[in-house]
Amino acid sequence: MVWSVAALAQTFDTRATAAYVIDQTTGTVLLDKNADEPLPPASMSKLMTIYMAFEAVADGILRIDERLPVSTHAASYGGSSMFLDTTDRVTVEDLLRGVIVLSGNDASAVLAEALSLDGTEAGFARQMTERGRRMGMTNSSFANSNGWPAAGHRMSMRDLGILANRLITDYPTYYPLFSEREFAFDNRVPSNTRNRNPILSLGIGADGLKTGHTQEAGYGLVGSAKQGDRRIIFVITGLDSSQARAEEAEKIVNWAFRQFAQKEVAQGGTRIAEAEVWMGEQPSVGLTVADDVSLLVPVVNQD
Repeated sequence: MVWSVAALAQTFDTRATAAYVIDQTTGTVLLDKNADEPLPPASMSKLMTIYMAFEAVADGILRIDERLPVSTHAASYGGSSMFLDTTDRVTVEDLLRGVIVLSGNDASAVLAEALSLDGTEAGFARQMTERGRRMGMTNSSFANSNGWPAAGHRMSMRDLGILANRLITDYPTYYPLFSEREFAFDNRVPSNTRNRNPILSLGIGADGLKTGHTQEAGYGLVGSAKQGDRRIIFVITGLDSSQARAEEAEKIVNWAFRQFAQKEVAQGGTRIAEAEVWMGEQPSVGLTVADDVSLLVPVVNQD
């Protein structure tokens, strides 16, 4: 059993316009800054497309080796791209890597059209919104599959945290894709082969998940890192440069692991207190906990 202390938040002064940091191991929210405000998520919203694609593979709707056609609409996307054209038929696995590692707007649209009930990206965006609601993402609405700037395409940082947690816990088999640093699809575009996540190579346990950037949204990152038995998930947005994003992300990871520690409070079955009994056979009764109890506490308060 794990208990958490949510009152430990707001001890990190982030430059991000909105942020959310949670210790996944205990469920303790470490930082909440405008976390429920719906904001333009840029490419971070691709995580919803990825989640639904993982779900489709797990449910047998898509095969990981299935080859999907590329529509004119999907191939028309600019920005981050796999540079697909309408003569391509691409495996689901390569499309997933194209979205995760290369942030391919075109790859997202190909997956979206394959999974859409009406065969359109717009139809899939409506499915994304509905699926998000069922996952508890109440401040998210989608207009497309990839975060291309569009009216009404919004996510909150808490919702992105919920989504990151579900990706990690629901699909551990596929989660390692997020830590891949390079994907050279068909050797097609040597200039676009590297993962944009700035903290994967820092040796701080970072293993995901997705960057985002548009002029409207600024620079953002949905990140996660694991050190020992603890994992944290964080979401930041609104930074003014990729350098600021990298610096802020590293600071958050270091702060979350260095300033907080998981402390065992009691072992299951241990008698921890006495309760008075009114008109009982005995004047008091011992109180025990059924399972182990631990708290996430500030390092300075561990004495």
